[in-house]
Amino acid sequence: MKLHVAAITLAIAMTVSSLPGAAIAKTRLIVNCFWPPQHFVCTKVLPGWIEEVERVTEGRVTANIPPKSVSPPPEQLASVEKGLVDAAVQFNGLIGNRVTGALTAMQPFSGTRNSIAMTEAAWETNKKFYPDEFDTVELLAQWVITPGDIYSGTDTPIITLEDFQSRKMWALPGPLANIAKELGAGVVATPAVRSNEVIANGVVDSHMGLNGDGLKAFQVLPYTKSVTRVSRPVYTTTFSFFVNADKWAEISPEDQEAIRAISQASVGKVAAGLWDSVSEEVQATFDEQGILEHKIDPALEAALVKAAEPITEAWLAKASEAGIDGPAALAHYRKRAAELSE
Repeated sequence: MKLHVAAITLAIAMTVSSLPGAAIAKTRLIVNCFWPPQHFVCTKVLPGWIEEVERVTEGRVTANIPPKSVSPPPEQLASVEKGLVDAAVQFNGLIGNRVTGALTAMQPFSGTRNSIAMTEAAWETNKKFYPDEFDTVELLAQWVITPGDIYSGTDTPIITLEDFQSRKMWALPGPLANIAKELGAGVVATPAVRSNEVIANGVVDSHMGLNGDGLKAFQVLPYTKSVTRVSRPVYTTTFSFFVNADKWAEISPEDQEAIRAISQASVGKVAAGLWDSVSEEVQATFDEQGILEHKIDPALEAALVKAAEPITEAWLAKASEAGIDGPAALAHYRKRAAELSE
């Protein structure tokens, strides 16, 4: 009798398991975050995306974020391609040898001070001019963050061209570092996450490129005495969020489409909005922290614009080599960023 019951139970189980939808394949993603664990990308942006993914896939796709970054900032794309992690965010300035279109929104004097508007314009431009540029991973979102300004770490502000040329300055690698070098400043360029060790240890006496969030996150406010505002942002930073191609292939087409549909809104726009709000909160504390604000001398701004021209010219040439209509893409981005910022 026991054997007979067992046989019936097994038969029922096999029948049920063969029914459509009875066996649900689940995929778990490891999502890396290279910012400090307390940064809002690690605590809000990526966790928010994970919640949305689990919701729209009804739990068929889940994810977790390691407590510590698996790889350094320059290696985010490589770590996803190699399968060390399944998803990550990459600062596009560190992969300029791999992508070109993603640098459209990073061209000097092209952005505004509205990150959500720039993010929407950048995503539109991506879809219109270079939708398949990330061909080794599945690109799910991109965003542009609050532009930074020029900061002095001494009691003397940086207002004129002569002030700028007299400084040893930290700057983000890429366009900002190149512009600063072109104008004659001594430059130390590192990823933003390493800015503190350069600024706090007195290796430099000024810095260019950090926004309010960066000043707070990388703890350089105590070493900042003044800020110089430029009428148009010198430079804006962009990021891309993507998933390993093989891992993506494990997900059903229906769930892939559901994830695509929510990713730009839940990662790109959310990240951009948080950058602006946090930067505004930090800038509101400048008075109490004794950080003085100054307007740039028009001659210095004109010199910055002039120094930036070769950077955009080089990018346009590279875009042409990559088969991208660079002039059209850049014009479209600038126009839409301005329109959406109004």
